[in-house]
Amino acid sequence: MKESQYAELSVVGMRGCEQFAAQVDYYLREWRRHGGEESFLAEVDCPRFGTGEAKALIHQSLRGHDLYIICDMFNHGVRYKMYGEEVPMSPDDHYADLKRVIAAIAGKARRITVIMPMLYEGRQHKRSGRESLDCALMLQELVS
Repeated sequence: MKESQYAELSVVGMRGCEQFAAQVDYYLREWRRHGGEESFLAEVDCPRFGTGEAKALIHQSLRGHDLYIICDMFNHGVRYKMYGEEVPMSPDDHYADLKRVIAAIAGKARRITVIMPMLYEGRQHKRSGRESLDCALMLQELVS
């Protein structure tokens, strides 16, 4: 018996991408002719503690799903409270939340695809001096 190449589809809109993820959900429901209340959006949260630390919470089973995570690392309009003050999320904060969500899924999804317009500003893969290669390291970390 040949295994199907398709799985149930779910979409996660990370903080700052909720509206775009809702538009994707609407398009998918129209395209697949679901209509009604059924949504492709997965319920995921990354609540923050008072220190700025966070955790990821997955509110439904994503076992065996093809999961698409939409995130925008440079959305500085997203804010959270740290030590009682509102601070904007940095690209590192967005990336840490993305890793938290992937870790919370714990390998249960069939496939995970990350959709992001940009990951850090450095795109080089070789050092030209004593510098970190953040983008290359983060991409390697996401793939492996």
